[in-house]
Amino acid sequence: MACKQNVVHVFMVTFGAQGHVNPLLRLGNILASKQNILVTFSANKSIQKKMNNAGAAVSGDPTPVGNRGGKIRFDFFDDGCSEDKDDERNDLDSYLPKLELYGKAALIKIINRHAKDGRPVSCLINNPFIPWHSLVPFPSEEQPDVVVRLPNMPDLKSDEIPSFLHPSTPYPFLRRAILGQFKNLSKNFCVLMETFEELEGSLIQYMCQICPIRAVGPLFKNPLLESSTNMSGDLIKADDCLDWLDSKQPSSVVYVSFGSVVSLSQDQVNELAYGVLNSGLSFLWVARMGATSTGVSGELPKGFVEEAGERGMVVQWSPQARVLTHPAVSCFVTHCGWNSTMEALSSGVPVVAFPHWGDQVTNAKYLVDEWKVGIRMGRGEAEDRVIGRKEVERCLRAAASGVKAAEMKNNAMRWAAVAAAAVGEGGTSDCNIQEFLDEVTKIASKSGCNGH
Repeated sequence: MACKQNVVHVFMVTFGAQGHVNPLLRLGNILASKQNILVTFSANKSIQKKMNNAGAAVSGDPTPVGNRGGKIRFDFFDDGCSEDKDDERNDLDSYLPKLELYGKAALIKIINRHAKDGRPVSCLINNPFIPWHSLVPFPSEEQPDVVVRLPNMPDLKSDEIPSFLHPSTPYPFLRRAILGQFKNLSKNFCVLMETFEELEGSLIQYMCQICPIRAVGPLFKNPLLESSTNMSGDLIKADDCLDWLDSKQPSSVVYVSFGSVVSLSQDQVNELAYGVLNSGLSFLWVARMGATSTGVSGELPKGFVEEAGERGMVVQWSPQARVLTHPAVSCFVTHCGWNSTMEALSSGVPVVAFPHWGDQVTNAKYLVDEWKVGIRMGRGEAEDRVIGRKEVERCLRAAASGVKAAEMKNNAMRWAAVAAAAVGEGGTSDCNIQEFLDEVTKIASKSGCNGH
């Protein structure tokens, strides 16, 4: 069938987790804001329901984004699970094979339908993790404590590489899924990365010998997103906490959030809570409810909120990007997920690094030792201990005030300025996005039809 219009069609498909949905949707909004293209954003149907409940504008009809003619639409697929059965999806060992089985079939049908309807897909973007390869010695059962030495990277102790790459990982399915991505590298014409060249330039340059890489971040800082704030990728409706922050003095509030996946033991939650209280600092704490793929977190101690009084606020979810740019926030107690890492670094906010598992331990290494914007409060699940309240209190005080805090703040503000320049007009990330769009347009035009 002939094309309806001469418009490039970019199809994006995401894994159904908060940390995957948000950055990919930000990228989709930026692409549609920058050029006259159609972006289709796809995920499993449970994500559609969560986004609707969180107040996002989700529609199968093309919705204008920005002022350059671009549009974005949503297309959700069946993953083999009931919409409300998150417990099925949290069991990743059984869910990932089911997702592959149902997802492959569903996406083939969707892509074929677009072609039949005269809007063929010009480019497919997905968001797997692709962090490492086995060209150098990694921890093994025989040598679990080997130091990993990779080109253009600092030496990484065994507990500083992503934990799911260890032979003893409790998440072997993630190890298989991640390493399995490398067989597809030769099929990609480009890998878009949520980082910026000034932050990881030498590493990006080296990795480009393996596959073409374009740094396009920090996505949340891109000024083109200002015209698409109704396209939030939050799967939980954010609580109103900005008015409370407005009532606080500059650099007086500790922000505490461990993302959408990490679960903490009851003992650890207790120690964190009393450490925060004993610090005497004001705080905003995101205490997520319910189970995740790693378990159920402990609850805040009884009487904790009452004892904190006006000094503290507890919410189930927050508009994190806006919280981190609020002048009242002094530091961020974080699990060091990559989204939180980029948001803190690009907002000029020092961190208290409390990694748990996965790539969080590597991100913590960079935040503390390489970029000099953080204090380490733990080394992840490998150390197998509860961080005590005295240590929590000490880290919070050190990150919120004093000589060390001032040094970290200066470093963080410097990175924030560099990040803003990268996504600004003519910046490195801005140019990389435009070059990507130019290449997609060129490839699509060679096929004789650019989609709709």
